[in-house]
Amino acid sequence: MTSSSIPGQGDNRWAVDPITASVIQGALESIAVEMGYKLMRMAYSSIIRESEDFGAAIVDVQCRQLCESKQSTPLQSGPIPGYIKGINRTLEARGEKIMPGDVIMHNDPYGGSSHGPDVLFAVPVFFDDKLVGWSATTAHHLDIGSLSPGSCGIVDAMDVYAEGLQFKAIKVFDQGRKNEMVWHMLRDNIRASHLVVADMEAQIAASRIGAQRFITLIERYGLEIVSAASEALMDASEKMMRNAISDISDGVYTATGHIDGFENSEDPKEKNLPIVVTVTVAGSDMTVDLTGTADQINLPINMPFEGTVDVAIWLTVRSILADTATVGHVPQNSGLTRPIKIIAPKGSLANPNFPAPVIARFAPGVMIADTLMRALAPAVPKQISAGVGNLKVIAFSGLEQGRHWVHMEIFEGAYGGRYGKDGMDAVDTLYANTRNNPIEDIESHLPLRVDRYEMREGVVPAGKWRGGIGAIREFSFLGDGGYSVEGEGHLFKPWGFEGGQEGDPASLRFDRHDGKSEDLPSKLPYRVAKTGDTFVAYGPCGGGYGDPLARDPLDVLDDVLDGYIGAEAAKADYGVVIANSVVDDAATSKLRASLTSA
Repeated sequence: MTSSSIPGQGDNRWAVDPITASVIQGALESIAVEMGYKLMRMAYSSIIRESEDFGAAIVDVQCRQLCESKQSTPLQSGPIPGYIKGINRTLEARGEKIMPGDVIMHNDPYGGSSHGPDVLFAVPVFFDDKLVGWSATTAHHLDIGSLSPGSCGIVDAMDVYAEGLQFKAIKVFDQGRKNEMVWHMLRDNIRASHLVVADMEAQIAASRIGAQRFITLIERYGLEIVSAASEALMDASEKMMRNAISDISDGVYTATGHIDGFENSEDPKEKNLPIVVTVTVAGSDMTVDLTGTADQINLPINMPFEGTVDVAIWLTVRSILADTATVGHVPQNSGLTRPIKIIAPKGSLANPNFPAPVIARFAPGVMIADTLMRALAPAVPKQISAGVGNLKVIAFSGLEQGRHWVHMEIFEGAYGGRYGKDGMDAVDTLYANTRNNPIEDIESHLPLRVDRYEMREGVVPAGKWRGGIGAIREFSFLGDGGYSVEGEGHLFKPWGFEGGQEGDPASLRFDRHDGKSEDLPSKLPYRVAKTGDTFVAYGPCGGGYGDPLARDPLDVLDDVLDGYIGAEAAKADYGVVIANSVVDDAATSKLRASLTSA
């Protein structure tokens, strides 16, 4: 160990041996994971407790992430450094100081937040009366005092003010003293506050646990060693990412994707909107340029550059180039993002001007990630999946005995086929990574009944490795209520790769209690529902990867036996002849030979 000044505070640094750095890395990761589990277990709402739509991280004084809760979603943990930067900017502009005992609430989508419903609670960590870092949690809240019930599906909001309450670096605890007026305001302006406020209190408790654990780590090793280890870990992550980028041939790679936008709009600027991604690789540096992406619109599918767009790009590059399954453990910290430069024209969907609405940024952000993966596909074909089936969120709500209930249902998408593997069926994709809600949990807490939950049949995208299959989920209202929809993927099919078939889009149907039915778009503002009304969601299927005629006939047989495809589809799409639940090898070889030569 050689001594010098504290990292980040001078030209010299402490050096730390690799073993000590690894031990501190493990300790930091354990702190973040513990924060996440504590939050899950203390939370009241299923969006946190079951779907795990939350984040937890430790951030240093330079707003660099040191670790994150790995069981949480990247779209929650990834933006935390941006939240802290936004807090610092806001407090500095006000002339306010950060003090021991403070707890700060922040959800400004133009100040690092992903969108308003994702509220961060941050605890500044002090050691020997000096700020040494931050412990923070984020979570998606059921309601944030917005235009209509639920913190998603507010797709008719004209600006961020219509999207709900905005908290810009608000001290909910000031030097240890609870700011009761803020909490009164929360309870008086948020639907289902009995759940939302309890979830916020759980976030604070988890953040305080993280702060305590971080201080204990510093007490054990000393601030200088922990700081030096943090620097070494970020340098190691940067080196890992640079090595991975260097393996790609220098060049320019580009792709264009499209989002539904508002498919029923009469304004052509609000639908069929392009997402353009151009990747330039030069040595160990990567630039991701979104020039050509559609202009921002006055409806909330704009995406905050900091908190959504950057996280979508970082997550995709990291997943493709530094997949844990192939490279082993990857320390998740800000070092991974250093080699990646992001360009997004101001005033576009990917970098809107305040106060453009952004609350439904989630689904178009998935398309940025998917289009980035498509752009990189020619460069690293064995490391990507074919086109991804996008997600949607439904906000169910109502009043029961005079009290609001709100439920956020995240309907799964599906991955495209991958080299050597079929696409993953009925899962949340890319930076979402949340879990589904168990039927038992829904029916035991809410006036909803899940009538059907099953895999789709007869629409499986063919490929040497087939696309992932979407699910069907059907809900019935057991009392009067309402719903709103935020999603994507009704108009454009997920892309196939290297001869694989395109995927199948998602769809929604609303069956009224009087027998009438209506097909719904991927985005829909709040509507009233009556007892007996039924909501049916058909999940998308991801694209196929590779020539279907090269698929192992036994894998085709498995899909037939599972009921995903029929024997005729096996013959037409794959050239596989199945009789009496077995593959006819001779007939299959003959049929495939004829199809190949055709």
